[in-house]
Amino acid sequence: MDEQRVSHSPDLRAWLGLLVILGPVLLVAMDGSVLFLAMPKVTEALSPTADEALWILDIYGFAVGSLLIAFGSIGDRYGRLKLLVIGAAVFGVGSAGAAFATSPELLVVFRALMGVAGATLLPSALAVLSELFTDPRRRAQAIGIFAAAFAAGFAIGPVVGGQLLSRFWWGSVFLINLPVVLLFLILAPILLREVRATRPGRVDALSVLLSAAGLLLTVYAIKHAVAKGLTATPAVTGVAGIIILGWFARRQRRLEHPLIDFRLFRDRVFTIAIITGLLPLAAWSAAAYLAGIYLQSVLGLSVLHAALLALPGAAVLTVTCIVTPALVGRIGKRAALITCHFCVATGLLLLLPTGVSGGIGWYIASTVIAGIGYGISFSVVADTAVAAVPTERAGSAAAIAETSNEIGNALGIALLGSLAALIFRLHGPDLADTLDETLQIPDLAPAVMGNAKTAFVNGLHAAAITAGILHGALGILALRWIPRTLPNTGDADAEPLAQDAAEESSVRRTPPRPCL
Repeated sequence: MDEQRVSHSPDLRAWLGLLVILGPVLLVAMDGSVLFLAMPKVTEALSPTADEALWILDIYGFAVGSLLIAFGSIGDRYGRLKLLVIGAAVFGVGSAGAAFATSPELLVVFRALMGVAGATLLPSALAVLSELFTDPRRRAQAIGIFAAAFAAGFAIGPVVGGQLLSRFWWGSVFLINLPVVLLFLILAPILLREVRATRPGRVDALSVLLSAAGLLLTVYAIKHAVAKGLTATPAVTGVAGIIILGWFARRQRRLEHPLIDFRLFRDRVFTIAIITGLLPLAAWSAAAYLAGIYLQSVLGLSVLHAALLALPGAAVLTVTCIVTPALVGRIGKRAALITCHFCVATGLLLLLPTGVSGGIGWYIASTVIAGIGYGISFSVVADTAVAAVPTERAGSAAAIAETSNEIGNALGIALLGSLAALIFRLHGPDLADTLDETLQIPDLAPAVMGNAKTAFVNGLHAAAITAGILHGALGILALRWIPRTLPNTGDADAEPLAQDAAEESSVRRTPPRPCL
């Protein structure tokens, strides 16, 4: 890739290429959230246990998050377009298998396969996009559109799922992926160019295994402890997961070409930005999942009605993501990051007045105000990651940003969802592990039904309070850590966050500037 190529305005092919890239981006984001409203239907059809239901939701995000860094490096070495095409094809196969799964175990397997494929798509898609748009301002616009599409995918996933479930069976939420995948496979080789790094190094297979195994073992321990109590099994697996993750982190510091370049995290702004990619997604995914059950199983709304109530928050999130690059150019990243966390914290705490007998207005207000923070988080993280590193590391840098999103998405359901499940288990009628399973028991007494619903709402409130406090604390940290004046990422003489002495002498393309 010629780093000294003169920048030029993108032609029609570049914009068409952007549209083609947005297809799989939307799918990967949507499939992280499309099951939130569908889970009552899935529970009715496949009868998963409480553990299986959480894994159906979680395994996709964990597969994506565990492998994003690895596939970012693989794309750097072997070609990002090639990886995009392979990943899209596998994503289609996994979607078809998930749609016709006949048991919870099969659905978990196919969701995992979709997650593996999704991990190939996101970092390579952003790297190919950066190659299409060589002018810094135009590239910033394209990245803003990319981030908005990713945000919109997460936001409209439950809405799309609700619309489909009101007319078709639950597997339809996966079949909608197939036309988009087919169109991408036809147009991508025509409109997109192959991109490789000039010095990619090799992919460390042991690091890939350590990151995936450590994450899965740790989360399994937490989920198992919440569902069954703290026994020897979760204790051993939890300790093993933490040790493996520590081993992974130490190994990265010794590798010449690490999966995660921890030098990036020496900069406090970059660190807070990446955490901003993780924590809001954790809060959003947990709130969306729990609120979907609340609206349907507690308030008794139809899946279509619940989907329509999610539209205002989805619209605010998407619009915020689009306008954030221009806003950051005026108020700066510091103000944007601080605003992000306090908006999310405020929105989450607005869920506290919800109750068994009502709370729709509070739910809508919560999604709208928190949606502002979620939209800011998408845009700030994407811009920081791509602007921070040399072009030849674009795939790996994009993977760090997207990993924070995907891991946050999965951790939100696994940790905050498990907290809600623990509250339900402690305060509910102790007839089943979940609210939906309890309500399906024949001849359930009204008092018992009310007790179960109240216990679930208490769990929802506990998750909202926990996430709200974390966001408030991170907002205060951003207020103290981030300097009032930051270098403009679009300036040619600004020092990149990840630049070391050896890279200072190399010729690199000017990083993207926020849209004006």
